[in-house]
Amino acid sequence: MKRIQLLVPILLFCCAIGIAQEAEKKTVTSIYNEALGDRTAYENLRQLCKTTKGRITGSTKADEAVEFTYRLMAAMHLDSVYKQPVMVPRWERGKKESAFIRSARLGKKGLAVAALGMSVGTGSGGLKAGVVEIGSLSDLEKLGMEQIRGKIVFFNRPMDPAMVNTFASYGGAADQRTLGAIEAAKFGASGVMVRSLTTALDDFPHTGVLRYTEGVPKIPAVAVSTMGADLLSQWLQDDPELSLFIRTECHDHGEVGSANVIGEIKGSLYPDQIITVGGHLDAWDLGEGAHDDGAGCMQSIEVLRLFKELGIRPKRTIRAVMFMDEEVAQRGGAEYARQAELNGEKHYFALESDRGGLLPLAIGISAPAERLVKMMELKRYFEPYGIRITEGGGGVDIGPLKKFGTPLSSLIPDSQRYFDYHHSANDTFDKVNNRELQLGSAAIAALVYLVDLYDL
Repeated sequence: MKRIQLLVPILLFCCAIGIAQEAEKKTVTSIYNEALGDRTAYENLRQLCKTTKGRITGSTKADEAVEFTYRLMAAMHLDSVYKQPVMVPRWERGKKESAFIRSARLGKKGLAVAALGMSVGTGSGGLKAGVVEIGSLSDLEKLGMEQIRGKIVFFNRPMDPAMVNTFASYGGAADQRTLGAIEAAKFGASGVMVRSLTTALDDFPHTGVLRYTEGVPKIPAVAVSTMGADLLSQWLQDDPELSLFIRTECHDHGEVGSANVIGEIKGSLYPDQIITVGGHLDAWDLGEGAHDDGAGCMQSIEVLRLFKELGIRPKRTIRAVMFMDEEVAQRGGAEYARQAELNGEKHYFALESDRGGLLPLAIGISAPAERLVKMMELKRYFEPYGIRITEGGGGVDIGPLKKFGTPLSSLIPDSQRYFDYHHSANDTFDKVNNRELQLGSAAIAALVYLVDLYDL
C-alpha cells in the first residue's frame, strides 16, 4: 500500500510533464502552420527590395530602409518601436565602372567589374597598366617589387569548389579581397583586380569591403566576374605583355548619421531580460539585398508577428533589431552592445539570421556548457522539420554581445546557392522562395519560444 502511495505522485508528475510537452509541441506546430500559411514577411521583403534597392550604409536608400522598417513595426502595435542612432561610413560608387583588356596579339575585350567597397577611385582618366596574376598574398613576396611595381595585381584564387561548406570556402578566399590592396601596394602596385568570391561561373561581379591601413598608399581595387577572371587568365597565358584599363569614380564621404531600428514585445515576468533576433538592414548597392540580408530582417520582424498573432506571451522581452552597417564597418552591432552596457541591459539570448532566406537545415548555438547541453535537447521539437541543433553559432552584429556572456545563435540554411547572389546584382527578390523564407521564420520563432519557456 505504501508503495502505491509513493507511485501515485510520481505518476501524476510524469503525466503533467507529458501533457506540458504535448502543449508545447502544439505551440511549435501552430508557429509553423501560421508561418507557412502566410505571406506577410514575403510581401514585406518585396517592398524592402523594390523600394530601397542599393541601400548601402550611409546612403539615401539606407535612410529610406530605416523609415520603412520603423513604420512597418509601428503599424504592428508592438510595445515599443524606436531608432537607435549610430554614425556610419558613407561611400559612393559613382559612375558605372569600366574595364577592358588590350592585347597587341589578341585585340580588345571588355570585362564586367565592380569597385570594392571603400576603394579609392581611379578618377575619370582611369588606370592603364600591365598585369601580374597571382594566387595568394604570399605570392607577392615571391615576385618582389621589381616585378610588381606599377602594375595591376590580379588575384585569381577561386573559392574552393571541393568544400561542401561554402562559407568556409568563402573564408578561405576572402583575404585577397579584404587585404589585397594593402599588400599589393607595399610592393608598388598601381591597382588591384580580384576574382569575384562566388561558386558560380557567371558575368556578375561580386563586390565587398576592402581595408586600407595607415602608412600604405591607397590604390584602386575592383572585383571582376568569374567569367572575366577566366578570360583574363587565358589571355595572359597567350600574351603576358597585355595591358588592363580600369576606370572607377568612387569616393569616401566620411561619416553620416543613421540608425538601428528596434521593435519589442515586453516580457510578462522578466521584462529586463532581453532576447534579440536580428538581421542587417544595409546591403551592397549593386542589388536589392534580398538574401543579404533583407531576408534576415523580415524573418526577425516575423517572429514578433507570429508571437502576436498566436497570442504567445513571452516571459522575457523579445527584440527584433534591424542592424545598420554590417557590410562596411559593423557600427550598428557595436553601438547596440555599447548602449546595452550603458543602460545595464541583461541580454539573455541572441540570434542572427544573415545567411540568406534559403532552406533552413540547422540552428547553431554557442553558449556556456551547462546552457548548451539544455539547448541541444530542444532538437526533438525541430526534427519533424528537418532542422538540426548544432554547436557553434553567432553573427557579426550580435558578436559584441558575447562579452556579456550572452549565448549566440544563428539560423543555418542550405548554403550551396547563397554565393551565387552574395554582394552582386544577382541578389534580387525573385531569388527568394516564400516557403523557404517562412520555414526559417518559424524555426527562429520556435527556438525563441522554447528558450524563453524553459528558461534555457
